[in-house]
Amino acid sequence: MMVMYLILGVGLEELFQKSKIIKKELLMERVCNKLVRDNIPSIIESNGETPITRILSDEEYKVELERKLNEEYHEVLDSSGKDRLEELADMIEIIKYLAKVEESTLDEIISIAEEKSLKRGAFEEKIFLEKVLEKTIKM
Repeated sequence: MMVMYLILGVGLEELFQKSKIIKKELLMERVCNKLVRDNIPSIIESNGETPITRILSDEEYKVELERKLNEEYHEVLDSSGKDRLEELADMIEIIKYLAKVEESTLDEIISIAEEKSLKRGAFEEKIFLEKVLEKTIKM
């Protein structure tokens, strides 16, 4: 995740020295621009920081869920052990809400996955398809 820090009030040190202000306060912001879990703003506030948020439109929400799924996918690839399980759980949470956007449920997605597994098999046997030899036409 790319986080950008901006320092607000460039030249504050000079201003403080000239005005002989005793208390100095430097404001910084982390620009996140991403979908977050519902409790994250409260957690940020409990850390003494101020979250700036907005509610997404339905179209924006779908796009941001898709971006979040991609972010979590990369985090899964970069993790292992218990951390990987945490990232996989995050992916399931996002898939649950993507299903909801499509007026469906995670249970329905799991049911579809099970049907596909019965028809086409699963990935349990670790089969890696290298190539397919096609029949040639006899003339």
